[in-house]
Amino acid sequence: MPLVSRFPVENVQQPPAGVRLVVAPNPSPMTLDGTNTWVVGGWVVDPGPADAGHLAAVREAAGTIGGIVLTHSHADHSEGVRELGMEAVQPADGERVGPFEAIATPGHSRDSVCLLYGRVLFTGDTVLGAGSVFVSPGEGSLSAYLESLERLLTLELDAICPGHGPVVTDPAAKLREYRDHRLEREAKVIAALDAGARTRDELLAHAWSEVDFSISPMIRAAGEATLAAHLEKLGQEGRLPEGVEPAALTGPSFGDV
Repeated sequence: MPLVSRFPVENVQQPPAGVRLVVAPNPSPMTLDGTNTWVVGGWVVDPGPADAGHLAAVREAAGTIGGIVLTHSHADHSEGVRELGMEAVQPADGERVGPFEAIATPGHSRDSVCLLYGRVLFTGDTVLGAGSVFVSPGEGSLSAYLESLERLLTLELDAICPGHGPVVTDPAAKLREYRDHRLEREAKVIAALDAGARTRDELLAHAWSEVDFSISPMIRAAGEATLAAHLEKLGQEGRLPEGVEPAALTGPSFGDV
């Protein structure tokens, strides 16, 4: 699952010219209104879950499907590939597939790419229309994610078509918001550590004070994984207090307390 929802999601989305949108019926606190499947000139971006009604709508939107391309391999984006009866392409950095140019953007997952179509960018779970992208250590990397955001900030874009949530009509502002949000959260984690927080619960309470983790076990798990990603990054940079070990987050506390 890709994200923790922090903001309301607009029900009406206006895709750019030449782009069609089919939203999968898999809404949740982690997928917002559902997974966005995009159709450009017969090419399908992220066919979504293996839901018969959704895939019928994708076929109708595409007419004759010319190809299927994935932003990453997570099931809520890729599961419908087999039912569409075609092989999917997950392109490498710089590769051109159909009308798209791939830009490697690891962070949410190791295999995440964004797809550039003129001045429109299809971002999968790298950038969303609402909410904060889920980055978990192991599969993902917060350091890589921040580097990916900086790379995307160099592009001249008119719109972002995300994997979940509404179309982003001010891409530069959204990308800066995402970057600044991560750096602000990192500062809160560091402040909590400096104040003596050493358990997972203490760090979540200090650095995510605006989040009610009792809403959902899924959101709580996402918060814990995101905390671990921040601690992993700080550890790699040699910025953790002595005795703090991010890997020990699998238990109730970590470090020599």
